[in-house]
Amino acid sequence: MMNIRIVLLGIFIVVAAVVSLVNADYDLRWYTIDGGGGTSSGGQYVVMGTTGQADAGVMSGGDYELLGGFWPGEPLCTVNFHHFARFAEHWLDAPCNAGNNWCGGADLDHINDVDSNDLRLFVDEWLYYCPLGWPLK
Repeated sequence: MMNIRIVLLGIFIVVAAVVSLVNADYDLRWYTIDGGGGTSSGGQYVVMGTTGQADAGVMSGGDYELLGGFWPGEPLCTVNFHHFARFAEHWLDAPCNAGNNWCGGADLDHINDVDSNDLRLFVDEWLYYCPLGWPLK
């Protein structure tokens, strides 16, 4: 008699579970884990880390841009034609010094003028990630 009660109780629990699953309302809610991470640097190396996904979107103002969402596999800045155009605006400018921001950042070697040495430094960075403190952003 005890075995029949256990079997009936087991059947009742299984049927109740199946009925509740059939009548269940499904709810898919979206959440993000925001914040965390940071940047560490030393010398010419920069390590960027993150925790979770920041809310997706783009904010910009002046020379600054903030992108949210999953990282696309590269940093926010790659040396490109936009930077070359800024560099070319100052080609052969002199004198360059801290007072004129090293000719708008184009005097990459900080040796008083924008010349072939600066062009060589620029080409070395072409289509790579912007170095720490990249002056042509």
